[in-house]
This record gives sequence, structure tokens and C-alpha cells, in this order.
Amino acid sequence: MKILISGASVAGPALAYFLHRDGHRVTVVERAPALRQSGWAIDFRGAVFKVLEELDILSEVRAHATGMTGTDVLDADGDKIDELPADVFSGELEVPKRDLTRILHAHTADAVRYVFGDSINRIEQDDSGVRVGFERADPESYDLVVGADGIYSVVRRLVFGPHAEAVHHLGLSGAGFSTANHLGLDHRGALWQQAPGRRAYLYSAADPDRMSVGFFFPTDSPALDLLGRAEQERALREHLAGGGWIVPRLLADMADASDFYFFSAAQVRIDHWSAGRVVLLGDAGYCASPTSGLGTSQALIGASTLARHLAQTGGDHTRAFEDYEWEMRPYVTENQERGRTGAERFAE
Repeated sequence: MKILISGASVAGPALAYFLHRDGHRVTVVERAPALRQSGWAIDFRGAVFKVLEELDILSEVRAHATGMTGTDVLDADGDKIDELPADVFSGELEVPKRDLTRILHAHTADAVRYVFGDSINRIEQDDSGVRVGFERADPESYDLVVGADGIYSVVRRLVFGPHAEAVHHLGLSGAGFSTANHLGLDHRGALWQQAPGRRAYLYSAADPDRMSVGFFFPTDSPALDLLGRAEQERALREHLAGGGWIVPRLLADMADASDFYFFSAAQVRIDHWSAGRVVLLGDAGYCASPTSGLGTSQALIGASTLARHLAQTGGDHTRAFEDYEWEMRPYVTENQERGRTGAERFAE
């Protein structure tokens, strides 16, 4: 079959690998002009290791492990008051997201057609196929379309309805970027709290001269996600006003960071993950929130599961989509509960 995947982060390239392996012709379209370089380090736990082996990338992924040794818990003045073991934030294996994305792309680039700097703007389908319009390229027809394009999925909006009906905010937002390693952290994290819900998590791993910074603060809606960087930075500064320790210095660094990104603890909850010849994968269909610690694992397991059911049904997409959802729903439900609990604890 001729299959279009929207999204070239983790879920999309992983699914592309499996679909090409099974004999399908795959195109991946990505709005960004190139592979994204921002994002937190991601951790792996449990069943996802089988998928990494199936993708034949486990040893390569392990080579990029952050090797974190734990996290120091700091009070408002930056004094250490506690210590957390490495697996609290790093799981069984942790790697920078940019490395996983690069590895997945490298393993599929010769077999899969990638189109960067473009996005879907129209989807029309019938019993014979899906007609897709693009912002730049000419329209094209496909047998199936997969939305693996994140929590604000274009595919989901076009086929399943507006974001407001699917995205459920969990009351926590934040921003991340990298800067000079002011603290001299060595494969270690530092968790600082100014007031309930207002925190910073900092760590340094692969590059001893650089430090990753994440700020978190309570919010009552996901509206900031869709605003520009200037508005997002302004909101962050307002929520962290009066913060001591090295927070003023970090906020100054933020303005010059080239890898700044903003995020919210939110979940995607919808009744069905497929409609006709269109199906959703990963955060686009069932984001569990970063506070679950299982978003990437969920995306990779979902990609393997979807591809397996398409293969087992001989391309009967209707049955395959139903079986994929039936198998994944319990796992997603459990992870989303973890995400809600995690957000509540982080906001304490």
C-alpha cells in the first residue's frame, strides 16, 4: 500500500521502518524544515526494549545513554535537602531525544521518502483511498494516512475535530532550553522548588560544558502552547518572579537559547483513534503527558502494534485499526492515569 505519515519525530519514523519492512511504500511529511533538535532527554522502561530490538537500534541507542547518577533536591535558596535515585527521572535507559530522532531517521532515510518543510492542509477520503492536500506540494492520493504529528496534530484536527475537544490540560506548563553548565553538574540533576508548582529541573550529561534547564509552573489552560515565544517567555518570567538562587541568571540565558521550547502537561483523549482510512499514532491519538514518563515508549509500542496488525490482517485496514486500538487502549489508559498523578505531584 501507499501510506502517508504526518510527523517525523519518534512515532512516525518508527512506523515507517516497520511499514517499509512489510513491503509498503511510505512517505513521511514534517512541518519543520529539518529534524528537530529540541526536547528533553527521554527514558525507556519495560516492554519498549523489545520494540527497540525490533527496530534494530537498541545497541546504538544505548551508546547515547546519559548515564545519570541521581538528582539533588534543592530548597528555594538552592541548598540540598534530599536526593532521588537515577531511575526516578531516567528510567532504565535515558537518551537525549535528538539522538533517538536522528537514529530513527538514519535507519529509514534510504528506504522512506521524507518531505520536510511542508504540512497537510486537506484530507478527503472514500472507499478507494485518501486525497491529501499540502501547504506546498501538489495534492496526492494514498491508501492510508497516519497522524503521528503530536498533541496538536493537524491530521486529528482535520479528520476528528478541533483541538479543544481532544486536548485536556493537567494544570502544569513549562519551558526548556540549554545553557552553560553554571552548576558544574556531572551526569547529575538538580530539582529546585520556589513555591508549590514552581520548579526547575537542571541536568548535564553528554556535554560537561552544557546544562539542560526545565522550568515548570501552574497554568489553568493550554492556551500558551499556541502563542509565540515572546508571550511564552513573558508568562514564565511572571510566574517565576522573585525566584532566588540562580533563577535570574537562567532566565537571562533563556532569551539567547536557540533550542527553546514550550510544553504543557496535557493529554489527548478521544473515543476512536481511526476514521475510515485515517489513523492516529502516539501523542496525536493518546498523549499521556510528559508527567507520565512513558510518552516515547507508548509511541514506539504503538508503532509496532499498528504495523503488526496491518500485516496480520493482510492490509485490511478497518480490522487492523480496530485490533490496534483494542490492544493499545488498556496500556494507554494506565499511562494516562500515571500522567495525571504525575502532574498532581509536580504541582504540589
